[in-house]
Amino acid sequence: MNKVKQLPYGVSDFEYVMRENFYYVDKTIYIPQIEAQPNNLMFIRPRRFGKSLLLSMLKTYYDKAKKDQFEELFGSLWIGKHPTELMGRYQVMHLDFSRIGGSIDELEKKFDQYMMRQLDAFVRKYAADYPDYFVKEFFESTSGTDKLIMITTVANELRIPMYLIIDEYDNFTNVVLSEKGEEMYHKLTHAEGFYRDVFKKFKGTFERIFFTGVSPVTLDDLTSGFNIGWNISTIFYFDKMLGFSTEEVREMFTYYKNAGRLPADCDIEAMIEEMRPWYDNYCFAKECLTDDNRVFNSDMVLFYLRNYMMYKSSPEIMLDPNTKTDYNKLKNLIRLDQLDGDRKGILRKIAEEGEIVSEVLPSFPAYQLVKPDVFISLLFYYGMLTIKGTNGQQLILGIPNNNVRMQYYNYLIENYSPVCDINTKELVTMFTRMAFDGNWHDALQYMCDCYKQLSSVRDSIEGERNIQGFFMAYLSLCNYYIIAPELELKHGYCDFFLLPNMTHYQSKHSYILELKYLSKSEYTEKKAQEQWDEAVGQINGYAAAPRVEVLRQGTQLHKIIIQFCGWDMIKMSEV
Repeated sequence: MNKVKQLPYGVSDFEYVMRENFYYVDKTIYIPQIEAQPNNLMFIRPRRFGKSLLLSMLKTYYDKAKKDQFEELFGSLWIGKHPTELMGRYQVMHLDFSRIGGSIDELEKKFDQYMMRQLDAFVRKYAADYPDYFVKEFFESTSGTDKLIMITTVANELRIPMYLIIDEYDNFTNVVLSEKGEEMYHKLTHAEGFYRDVFKKFKGTFERIFFTGVSPVTLDDLTSGFNIGWNISTIFYFDKMLGFSTEEVREMFTYYKNAGRLPADCDIEAMIEEMRPWYDNYCFAKECLTDDNRVFNSDMVLFYLRNYMMYKSSPEIMLDPNTKTDYNKLKNLIRLDQLDGDRKGILRKIAEEGEIVSEVLPSFPAYQLVKPDVFISLLFYYGMLTIKGTNGQQLILGIPNNNVRMQYYNYLIENYSPVCDINTKELVTMFTRMAFDGNWHDALQYMCDCYKQLSSVRDSIEGERNIQGFFMAYLSLCNYYIIAPELELKHGYCDFFLLPNMTHYQSKHSYILELKYLSKSEYTEKKAQEQWDEAVGQINGYAAAPRVEVLRQGTQLHKIIIQFCGWDMIKMSEV
């Protein structure tokens, strides 16, 4: 009897996955499509999408030293039945620049040491392909750069085909850019900077190059002589090359259910729908908008599945704890503390409205990151935005899911905190009374009072969207509810529907919140009353929608309207 496959959470070594009986979502069908592209390719995806495992698979497939193991490693996969002519053709040099650590002052030394170790291992592996004299001279050299020149010179003379694969090509350059600024970064990536110098040696040396990262910034600065067509990140063929499609998730969950690792009565479709708002909805190519099948973040899906296997239920908190680490890295990469007003305004607009219209640039140098449109492209590559639609030749870029939305809300809360003296622990206690006792007034009044504190620094940008962003950011701290902003109900969109999270908490009360806003300049008692009457009609209509009976799941539904004039809450009532 075959053993049940292990779950590959956090595993990125393809050979280990295949030999040790881990579950592998087969991405080998993309190999012919990769080969049909130009020989030098860059592929950008956000963190935790499986880049390292993809590169490990490609390394194993093309490695001439692994050719006699092809059937063992690939026989059960798509490519095992459809091998290409390039299978097992190359000496493969695999570099992972995330492994280069140490202080920035020692970066050049650490880089050279890393290159020496990798190149030494490379020559030991393929020593039989090289003359004895070369091998002797090679190991006598004490410079990583010299070793690279020696290998490439002899390999070209002997016409040995080589394939260069680089994982996280931009890892330490991003660290330099975020911690030391553009001047230090410029020295590294321009003129005779050591990193640029190494990339110049890569060009023309390798028959094929494939490398990944989280942004195209470093590419533009390093490779002014390269064809920008290298970047295949937004080509529709490769939209689902990383991450999981819905069908891949369904197939995986079905496998583990049939193997007895998931409860026999679990509803796989319900599990997928529970995950979708949190981990799904990535689209990396506008041509794929016609396909309803979006991309799941693969690590998040595995996090969810592992929890379900262990506890027979979904995670109490849907966010993988590693997301906190990712958010801290992201803050450094986009240098939140150094953003000017325009770029801060972009983050605020996205957080408060959920989308923005722009273009996605294929590449851009670091000095242009101060430009708002370039900053938007950077957010797209980092996975903070995804393609939601088109607006003429421009794209409608939106927040992909709740996992990312929480990162924007963290940003908002961090910006509110110095001005708005809000006690989040006390607020969560109020949310508890709101969910179980129906005491909604204290929490909402407290939020209104704190919102007013923002007036001292944000008089010029008061408005309805600003209020919604504030409420959404702090409501997101409440785990008792799934917060659904602008949920469509009976031909309209309510501002907030607080859906009870019955999977983890047996809440007794649910809420529809409608926020109304009048500027101080337009306020009159008559207008305020007309707006209130309109809101009463709207919220009663929302509550009468057939969906609501299902969504409230037996809880007592409250319909709350909150009306603002400028920064002041002027009326709040249950209707």
